Amino acid sequence: MKKNFCVIGLGNFGYHVVTALDSEGHEVTAIDSEKEKVQAVKDICSCAILGDAANKEFLVAQGIQEMDAVVVSTGDRSHLATLITLFLKELQVPRIFVKALNEDHGRILERVGATDVIYPEKDMARRIARTMTTPNVLEFIPLAEEYSLSETEAPKHFIGKTLIELDLRKTFEVTVIAIKDVLTDQFIPAPPPTHMIKNSDVLILIGKVEDIDRALAK
Repeated sequence: MKKNFCVIGLGNFGYHVVTALDSEGHEVTAIDSEKEKVQAVKDICSCAILGDAANKEFLVAQGIQEMDAVVVSTGDRSHLATLITLFLKELQVPRIFVKALNEDHGRILERVGATDVIYPEKDMARRIARTMTTPNVLEFIPLAEEYSLSETEAPKHFIGKTLIELDLRKTFEVTVIAIKDVLTDQFIPAPPPTHMIKNSDVLILIGKVEDIDRALAK
C-alpha cells in the first residue's frame, strides 16, 4: 500500500532513504536547506523542497502532520535533529525515525519524541561482524539487546529433517517464523512442524543471538 513519507536532511543517508522509498512506490517529500542537495533528489521523489525544517510553521505548511512517517538525518547538527524531532512529536507524526550521533544523543531524541532512533554505523558494523563470523546468515536484524531476526541458508545438518525433528524451539529456544524456497519463490509463514528442510530453503529465525548461533553451528 502506497504511503506518504518525508525525509528531512539529504546527506548520503537521507539521499539513500529517499531513493529506497521511491523505488518501492511511495510518495516521498524530501527537504533540505541546501539547494544542491534538493536538486540532487528532485527527479527521484514526489516533491523536493528547499527550506528550514527547524521552523515549525514551515513543517505545518508542508503538511508534515499528514505523513505516515518522517525520517530526520541532519548530519552532525545534533541540536537541529533534536528540535525537529520535538516539532514532529508536537504535530503528532505517528512514526519519527531519527539518525543519532551517539548513545547520549539517542537518549535525548527518545525523550523529545523519536519513536525509532537510528545508529547507521553501529548497526552496519554489527551486520558485517555477523556476516563475517556466520557466513550462512544472509540478513541480521537486531531486535533488542540479546535478540535478533536472522535470515539464513539452511545449514547442512538441517537438510532432510522436519522442523519437529529439529525441535529448535525446545532445544535452542529458537523459532522458525517463515521459510522461503529460493528455487520456487514459495514463501511459507509459520511453517508446519512437518515441513522438511531442503537445501534450497532460506529460514527466518527469531531468538537470542547466542541461541541462533548454537543452533546453526551444531
